[in-house]
Amino acid sequence: MHTVCTLFEKMWVNRLNLMSILLQLACANSLQQPHILLMIADDLGYHDVGYHGADIFTPNIDKLANDGVILENYYVQPICTPSRSQLMTGRYQIHFGLQHSVLFAPQPHCLPLDETLLPAKLREAGYSTHIVGKWHLGFCKYECLPTSRGFDSFYGYLCGKQDYYTKEVSGFLAGWEYSEKFKGYDFHDNLKPAWEGNGTYSTYLYQQRALKVIQDHDKNKPLFLYLPFQSVHFPLQAPQKYIDMYPNIKDHNRKIYSAMVTAMDDVVGAVVNELQKQNMWNNTVTVFSTDNGGQTLQGGNNWPLRGRKASLWEGGVRGVGLVHGAGIVDKGRTSTELMHVSDWFPTLLHVANATTSGTKPLDSHNVWDAISSKNGHSPRTELLHNIDPIFKRPYGPTPPMTPYPNKYGVNTLWGHTALRWLNWKLYTGDPGYESIDPPPTMYRNQTVDTTCLVSGGYHPDCKEPIKAPEPVPSVRLYDITADPSENVDVAKYFPMIVDQMLEKIAAYNKTAVPVSWPGGDKNCDPALQDDVWGPWM
Repeated sequence: MHTVCTLFEKMWVNRLNLMSILLQLACANSLQQPHILLMIADDLGYHDVGYHGADIFTPNIDKLANDGVILENYYVQPICTPSRSQLMTGRYQIHFGLQHSVLFAPQPHCLPLDETLLPAKLREAGYSTHIVGKWHLGFCKYECLPTSRGFDSFYGYLCGKQDYYTKEVSGFLAGWEYSEKFKGYDFHDNLKPAWEGNGTYSTYLYQQRALKVIQDHDKNKPLFLYLPFQSVHFPLQAPQKYIDMYPNIKDHNRKIYSAMVTAMDDVVGAVVNELQKQNMWNNTVTVFSTDNGGQTLQGGNNWPLRGRKASLWEGGVRGVGLVHGAGIVDKGRTSTELMHVSDWFPTLLHVANATTSGTKPLDSHNVWDAISSKNGHSPRTELLHNIDPIFKRPYGPTPPMTPYPNKYGVNTLWGHTALRWLNWKLYTGDPGYESIDPPPTMYRNQTVDTTCLVSGGYHPDCKEPIKAPEPVPSVRLYDITADPSENVDVAKYFPMIVDQMLEKIAAYNKTAVPVSWPGGDKNCDPALQDDVWGPWM
């Protein structure tokens, strides 16, 4: 009898062990391909989230940050299209010709069709892929549209900005004879105009569609949901209930901007809640990022960093970023490992158990070890912020500069360039708007006039007498670790560092393709296609 009992005990133990192993394998398989939620805020400033001390209500973003990993040495590009193009390709913009400005609606151009995009690689790996929100990577041809570049569905708009309610877009292109003469509707459900969106605040529409994508998702497949918000890009528009949450802010722009941020934060919370409701949340990796620094002319704030959107200073490129969810071992921490928006390409493919095979040479790194573990390190030690040979300040004149002769042939008066190497950051040319704008606390009880800060104090609209600007150095060096506000140019103290970094810039420049930034095409006119912006070639 004792022998029989022992045999039964062993059988049950073996069976339990087998069940445990199978359960572990099932969990391991689910984590091999987690769901991926990638949320991109538009023009969200460094000091515009609660966990950075802002007087803005962002409880949902803050919870993700505090329960996940806050990225505090994380960089994006200074404007929209460059960040999105590098996110989608894992490659520097100098390598596909989009190193200047953004893509405007009238331009017959898009992210080059021979580039392999993140959703296409994820779809190869078995993911369902959906985009809800802003595209801004070109749409002149059907081949340029999201559903031709790897997404199973697209709900949102194609251009860079639009009215949050009417979805109307004016075709702006500086210097073009037809600039802003063409107007049309820009809101789409896959390949069809989504006319029902007219009149509804777009942030609400994105919430509704994101929830529907999650609800309708086949649970047997991993989900990639890309949610690039319209918020908080101008025009400054928000539902009154959100504006009423900020009676203490007297500055109009900051008040409306704050309301827009909180409306977006509510969508973040709703999406998280739906993933929890559908039993998907515990197997989801979530990334939240801005696409560039805040636009201080439109209510954004990057305190204590110098510069703003469209500048290469830290205020234009050091981004709000966080990661939350499956696979992160050490949660509730801050990482100071160097990371860049392009790194999401190989990192998310790694998370998805997918490969980077079939892509062009990448300029990005898999930084998952640095995210998942407090003992992990980023392989990135260098970051080319950009080389734009034809950059001009968007608001006000470029200041005069003194040349910096060097043996590498780098024209330091030409456009602008910024390179990060270890703790050093080197600029050549004009980095752009250089002021450190007031901290958000100044907006509580007064209107802050930044008109005269538009171009370092010599904008034509300044009430002060216009003064001829003094020449500035065309090469500047900062120790970003010790001086994140970039107060002290140390180029004259470290000439050998400057020399080494100029050599690196010269090497990058040899790999750059020519800038591809065509003029407008009047055939883009929405009047030629039922008053809707869309492909015309």
